[in-house]
Amino acid sequence: MTPANHNHSHHHHDHNHHGQRGLYFAAGFTLAFAAVEAGAGWWANSLALLSDAGHMLTDTSALLIAALGAWLAQRKPSPRHSYGLGRAEFIAALVNGLLMLMVVGVVVVHAVERLQQPLEVKGETVSVVAFIGLLLNVLVLYLLGHGEADLNRRAAALHVLSDLLASIVALLSGLVIVFTGWTLIDPLLSMLIVAFILYSTLRLLREALHGLMEGVPLSLSLSAVGADMAKQPGVLSVHDLHVWSLSSQRLALSAHVVLADLGQWDAVLHGMRNMLLQRYGIDHVTLQPETTTRIVRFEGS
Repeated sequence: MTPANHNHSHHHHDHNHHGQRGLYFAAGFTLAFAAVEAGAGWWANSLALLSDAGHMLTDTSALLIAALGAWLAQRKPSPRHSYGLGRAEFIAALVNGLLMLMVVGVVVVHAVERLQQPLEVKGETVSVVAFIGLLLNVLVLYLLGHGEADLNRRAAALHVLSDLLASIVALLSGLVIVFTGWTLIDPLLSMLIVAFILYSTLRLLREALHGLMEGVPLSLSLSAVGADMAKQPGVLSVHDLHVWSLSSQRLALSAHVVLADLGQWDAVLHGMRNMLLQRYGIDHVTLQPETTTRIVRFEGS
């Protein structure tokens, strides 16, 4: 491993370590507030607060799943897992995405029930507890923001963001109920927030499944990468090109490179690796040199 690669991995490890610690802190804060909210809901006889406490428990599990995924992703390669366990991030994101779909389903069911049979809500208690929850969720999102924005952390942040939005909805609906007595505002606002959460969750699930299926990273164009590789000095063509994700932050590439002169291989290899790292962020590159009299243009295969 070159010194440059070593520094890159050390820097990456430090980011992951701080990010993982942030996930644990976030989980602790969220669990503590879920207990407070459940107690307040029981005391005030508020179904809304009890339901949100359940939502906060889901957030806690999401943060712990994300922390587990981050920990597994840090594990070094072994004879059994030669690439390491970076894909654990995708699995954790997938599990959290599916949990979010369950939360969305529960919120929709409750919102429909409230629209059909409005319940009496103690607006003052809901508003106070919702405001505290709002502050807590802002703090947790701040903790999650310190570290690399990988797919796993985005999945955890989506849970917390959904709860932050739910706190805003609870606060607004509590205030509206206090001043106007209109209880239907709560389920109506909840349905609006659910639409946003559903959109974000489906995007997250798509990326997680795409990564698990070894798809070309959504931010890259395979044909553009191949064309840039084929433009390097001394290269006639590129074929059997594959780009995939080892983790949400680390990309790998393999390809066959056709040369006019094998004697130029060292210079071509060095130039191509630098180009792929600087332009596309691909740091794990495996290239096979070939010579041929027949020039095959890159076709993405």
